[in-house]
Amino acid sequence: MLRIGLLLLIVPGVALLGLFFYEQLQISDCRLEGGHWDYLRAVCDQQPHPFIPLMARKPLLVNGGMLLSCLGLLITIAGLYRRRM
Repeated sequence: MLRIGLLLLIVPGVALLGLFFYEQLQISDCRLEGGHWDYLRAVCDQQPHPFIPLMARKPLLVNGGMLLSCLGLLITIAGLYRRRM
């Protein structure tokens, strides 16, 4: 139970960070080439586009990841509590 809880606690956060930094790498490559990043289409072009945060573009992914992390925290706490009894 403790291992499952720790996996649920850590993996969603690491996956979201990986997605975020992968996108940031693409954005910085686009800016170095002199382009502008289109957040909705995830492409580099020559027109300026407004910033749209990841939470607004992929709410199910972000909220689901955070809910899984919270569930993992509760399972981890329950696993630690059961072990002491």
